[in-house]
Amino acid sequence: MESGGNSLPSCGADGVKRKVSYFYDPEVGNYYYGQGHPMKPHRIRMTHALLAHYGLLQHMHVLKPNPARDKDLCRFHADDYVSFLRSITPETQQEQLRQLKRFNVGEDCPVFDGLYSFCQTYAGGSVGGAVKLNHGHCDIAVNWAGGLHHAKKCEASGFCYVNDIVLAILELLKVHERVLYVDIDIHHGDGVEEAFYTTDRVMTVSFHKFGDYFPGTGDIRDIGYAKGKYYSLNVPLDDGIDDESYQSLFKPIMGKVMEIFRPGAVVLQCGADSLSGDRLGCFNLSIKGHAECVKFMRSFNVPLLLLGGGGYTIRNVARCWCYETGVALGIDLDDKMPQHEYYEYFGPDYTLHVAPSNMENKNSRHLLEDIRSKLLDNLSKLQHAPSVQFQERPPDTDLPEVEEDHDGEEERSDPDFDMDVYAERKPLPGRVKSEFPEPEAKDMEEIKEDENNREVELKCSEPPA
Repeated sequence: MESGGNSLPSCGADGVKRKVSYFYDPEVGNYYYGQGHPMKPHRIRMTHALLAHYGLLQHMHVLKPNPARDKDLCRFHADDYVSFLRSITPETQQEQLRQLKRFNVGEDCPVFDGLYSFCQTYAGGSVGGAVKLNHGHCDIAVNWAGGLHHAKKCEASGFCYVNDIVLAILELLKVHERVLYVDIDIHHGDGVEEAFYTTDRVMTVSFHKFGDYFPGTGDIRDIGYAKGKYYSLNVPLDDGIDDESYQSLFKPIMGKVMEIFRPGAVVLQCGADSLSGDRLGCFNLSIKGHAECVKFMRSFNVPLLLLGGGGYTIRNVARCWCYETGVALGIDLDDKMPQHEYYEYFGPDYTLHVAPSNMENKNSRHLLEDIRSKLLDNLSKLQHAPSVQFQERPPDTDLPEVEEDHDGEEERSDPDFDMDVYAERKPLPGRVKSEFPEPEAKDMEEIKEDENNREVELKCSEPPA
């Protein structure tokens, strides 16, 4: 088992090219949460189209994930919950009202056609990325369909059904003694924090809006429990935070985390609802400001898994994740957007970047200094780099992905190993249920998605002009 943290160079190495594995299933954009629902898997297809037309696919190992199986999902989720997700359909849901209520499925987390296949697909990409990193086949793995951080062991929450992040971290823990989870979604990464709240092998750090906001958790005083005390960090923020204010917290906190925790691998959830102008968000980050977090975490030269998450103004989600893929690769992208099948979404400017708004930043300098001081103080109470007793490495999860070049490599053996780092414990108190957002009038984005858009095929080379 690798102790990690051996390669922490100075942070000037981010211009160096990295080997990147990118997971994408062309079917993912066909899944549809329903009319008026803000979560739109079509944004993943829009992101992929931008990557193709910017010529980024030819610089990555492009992989179609194999779907996660029941037993893979049950490494974290309860058997009866997984069985429910597999069996429920829009046609049968009226016969299972009690189960719907029990598993919190129906409003924020609706039943839709292909729900279980959708869960298998996005979880398969995240676990597949973890396996690639474990084998040293890439430096960075990317699954923009993943990052669904609210799902719990026995229930759906906040548009999330299966917690692919927890499953990927469990995979990484088979090789790495310590794994760091960082969450820059506007919503608190509650499902991941809860899963690892009592262990010192996973540190969770979440930067989020706090105060009368879903999911209602993520107070700065929530620091972990038992062996996990001080291994949960929460950075509660107010409306309107801009790039400069955000980085005044992100860089000193994450720099100290990397120094003290010395993770063998990092998982970065890149929820794009923290961008300025998000349909459900209230932050004021630019795409470059958001991507600065990716650039900073990349600079430590530690195996890195990049995942998606929230993001509800989908043209900006696609812009952001395309740009951050470029950051992962160390490739600068032209602000002028290339022509492609979703070009009309990006008018009237047709640029990769959009200016943040002039909204008020309610995060005062005093508030930011207080947050930074408290969190750095918490980190100072940690012993450097906790270690675990050496164990024989468990087998990999057997989800061989389909490669573009069909070289038929199958890397994983069958797992029966279950890393019980989250232990059996009572759910944390104070979980707040969200209210379903009011449907808005159909804009061009929703009209496009209601058409059940044509499939984008995997492309490995730059498309013709």
